[in-house]
Amino acid sequence: MTKGTQRYYLLPGELGPYRSCKSKRFITKVMFLCAVARPRFNANKECIFDGKIGMFPFVRWVPAKRRSRNRPACTLELKPVTSVTKECYRNMLIRQVIPAIMQKWPTDHQGPIYLQQDNARPHIKVNDREWMEAVQLSNKQLRLIFQPPNSPDMNVLDLGFFRAIQSLKDQTCPRNTKELVKNVKVAFREFCPIKGNRVFLSLQLVLMEVMRVKGSNNYLQKHVGKEALERQNIHPVTFSPPPTLVQECVAYVEAMQQGVFRLQCNM
Repeated sequence: MTKGTQRYYLLPGELGPYRSCKSKRFITKVMFLCAVARPRFNANKECIFDGKIGMFPFVRWVPAKRRSRNRPACTLELKPVTSVTKECYRNMLIRQVIPAIMQKWPTDHQGPIYLQQDNARPHIKVNDREWMEAVQLSNKQLRLIFQPPNSPDMNVLDLGFFRAIQSLKDQTCPRNTKELVKNVKVAFREFCPIKGNRVFLSLQLVLMEVMRVKGSNNYLQKHVGKEALERQNIHPVTFSPPPTLVQECVAYVEAMQQGVFRLQCNM
C-alpha cells in the first residue's frame, strides 16, 4: 500500500499526497488468483476476445471487533485471507474461475482448455475429485496442468503481465484493503489486449530458447522488437521453431529415454 521509493510528480507549491503506515514491515498484502488467455483479433485487427478471464482476490468480510472514529463496532470490513490453503484455492477455481470461463470463453473454440498452474503447495492435483466433478457439470473440456519447476519464464503472468498491471496499480494510493482490491481490478480491466498478446509471443520465444539449451533455464531472453514489427505491419501471429531445432530436441529426448531405460535395466 506504500513504498519508500515511490515517486510523485507535483506542480510548484502542490502538497504531496498524504500517506501513513504504522510500519513498513507490516504493509497490507492481498493475494489474487489471476486467469488470462491469449487475446484474439479478427482480420481487421479488432480485438474479439481480450483474454482477461478474471482477477479474483482472496479476501473476506469480517465484522469489526472494536469501535473507532471511522466506523462503529460490528461494521463489516474487507480483510485479506492471510493463509491461502488448498481448500481456499479449490473453492476459488470452482466458484469463480470455471463460471468466468463459461461466460467469457469464445463460443467457436474447439478442443480442451488447459489451465496452467505453478507448483505452489496450495494448488490441487490434476485429478482432484471435486475439481473433476465441477468440470463435468460445466460441459467444458477443462484440464489442469503444471508448469515445469524452476521455470518462471514459462508463466505469462510472471513473464510480463504482473509487471504491466503493477505499473498501473502504482498510479494510485490505496488507503485500505478495499481500495487496494479495487485498484488492482481496475488496472486489470484497463490492461491493453495488444500488450497481452506481446507477452504470449514472448512466451513462445522463451520456449524456443529452452529447446536450444535442451530443457535448461540457462538462457538469455530473446528480444525481437515486437512494437517495431507492429508499426511495420509485419508482426507475426506466432513464432515457430525451425524444423532442425525440433528434430534435435526429439533426438535428445529419445536418447535420454533410452539412457534412463538402460540405467533401470542395469540396476
